[in-house]
Amino acid sequence: MSANTWRKPDSDSDVPSDPGQAASSADGAPGAGSTAAVDTSGRSEHRFWSARRIPAALVALLSVAAIGLLLYDVVSVRAGRSAMRWRRRLAEELATRPLDDTWVIVGAAVAMALGLWLFLLAVTPGLRRLLPMRQPTGIPGAEEVHAGLDRRAVALVLRDRAVQVAGVQSARVAVGRRKVKARAEAHFRDLGEVRADLDATLGEAVTSLGLARQPALTVRVRRPKKG
Repeated sequence: MSANTWRKPDSDSDVPSDPGQAASSADGAPGAGSTAAVDTSGRSEHRFWSARRIPAALVALLSVAAIGLLLYDVVSVRAGRSAMRWRRRLAEELATRPLDDTWVIVGAAVAMALGLWLFLLAVTPGLRRLLPMRQPTGIPGAEEVHAGLDRRAVALVLRDRAVQVAGVQSARVAVGRRKVKARAEAHFRDLGEVRADLDATLGEAVTSLGLARQPALTVRVRRPKKG
């Protein structure tokens, strides 16, 4: 299991956590008989924010290139030289082409899409593969630590716990930010018994991870395909 930690700024505020619920099924359909353990600490953590280095670098390079080229052309004109051909053509097109022209609409749509993409990158945390963990209580300085678990590491831990259940031949676990989906194949024992043991084992394992937001657990058990 891998964990990422760094210090959280003092200005961060807590976000209320939603209790997760567990659903299970013996033949593939979710049931409603079990409930996952609920985090009663009352503390939650913000998601990790990505530095967005690649988009920021691309925007910075394109901006520097465009502004530098335009500035060079403006200085050349001030020095008595003629403007570059591309700038004369651009000025002519902007002055003569109507607003309902296809290329104008396409260019506006592309610019709007790029702007929306940059806006979403700016206001969304990113780093969806990291699940925030709860802050321990009663430990001095613990509020300055922001810890998280990689979703792939969580999936490996839960899969290892699942295959230890008697009757489970193989298991696959998909971990999301709000849901954990486990699919197992049982080669002996009753499917209902295997499902109940698997539901209890995985529910205990998910609770022991100490995640800030308790994910909902869905368990599906079936027989392996013959042949």
